[in-house]
Amino acid sequence: TLPEAGTPKLVTNWSQFVTTFADLFGDKTLEDLTEVDEASFDANPLNAWSRFAQAVYGFFNNGGTRCYVIRISANTELAAALNSFAAIDEITMVAIPGITSQAEQQAVIDHCENLQDRFAILDGQQNPTTFDRDSIKGSTRDSNYAALYFPWITVFDPAQQILDPSSNGSIILPPSGHMAGVYARVDGERGVFKAPANEVIRGALDLEYNLTKAEQDGLNPLGINIIRSFKGNIKVWGARTLGGDDNGEYKYISTRRYFNFLRESIDEGTQFAVFEPNNLALWQRIKRTVGDFLLNQWRDGALFGATPEQAFFVKCDAETNPKEVREAGQVVALIGVAIVKPAEFVIFRIQQMAGE
Repeated sequence: TLPEAGTPKLVTNWSQFVTTFADLFGDKTLEDLTEVDEASFDANPLNAWSRFAQAVYGFFNNGGTRCYVIRISANTELAAALNSFAAIDEITMVAIPGITSQAEQQAVIDHCENLQDRFAILDGQQNPTTFDRDSIKGSTRDSNYAALYFPWITVFDPAQQILDPSSNGSIILPPSGHMAGVYARVDGERGVFKAPANEVIRGALDLEYNLTKAEQDGLNPLGINIIRSFKGNIKVWGARTLGGDDNGEYKYISTRRYFNFLRESIDEGTQFAVFEPNNLALWQRIKRTVGDFLLNQWRDGALFGATPEQAFFVKCDAETNPKEVREAGQVVALIGVAIVKPAEFVIFRIQQMAGE
């Protein structure tokens, strides 16, 4: 039985995905779909479902371990479906493989910007008229909560080879699902602060278009992340947010995602405040807890600065918690982190409800 439309379903491996959504695979069995190294799908490999399933396979094949899949009914707007993801705190990335329309990509960007704890991974237009920014991006607006990848990739699909023995069994897919797996792999191996670039895209055999270094050099600062082929290895070669240099301190994917991670981790790590009296002891505990966390981040090389003082600061005292704040039942901390240059702090505010 298929999961109800509009309800997110957690899947943790490819076999579970096939089993959960078996009704959409037609007559193919789990054995048919898993007995080969690469995924095989519906008899029409170019339909939207097959393309999406390939993206999920690419996610797991590239290092992803957990993803939420939502089935959207034909009469449901994407923005409404995305609302079902809002309460799932562990989600850090959102992709809609193969969907390149402005309205739907904008819905994903809006979702990520509103929640401020996740990042949109988007596909460029499959067949742009020219290799310039607007043709590849379409009319989707810029955002430092999103990244866009181009060109589409070629993967092997045994089902295609069975249908057409004269073919080499390859099909063309959007890269966003595979890229989500690359993000997950880099996060696990190096950390969120490491850019998901100069990384091999597992399962990718070729590219629909091969851009030159000169073309890539022109597009990269504008926020178009190019995938390139180097001696047969398909690698992602860009690490910019959508908008590139115009996004200032958040022009790099790793900077935006790392800041999201810091803010979310600190918010979750200070929720003990709700059980504590709002006094000096609580302020000192918050400062100590957040300071210890950021010190470990600095030691891991995630924050810039030769000393902790150049890398971060935490302020939680009577100045950030005046009488009116305390009477409102709130406790406030001001935090600065050097995520771009030493002693140049990106400052944010954490607010929790506190006990009486």
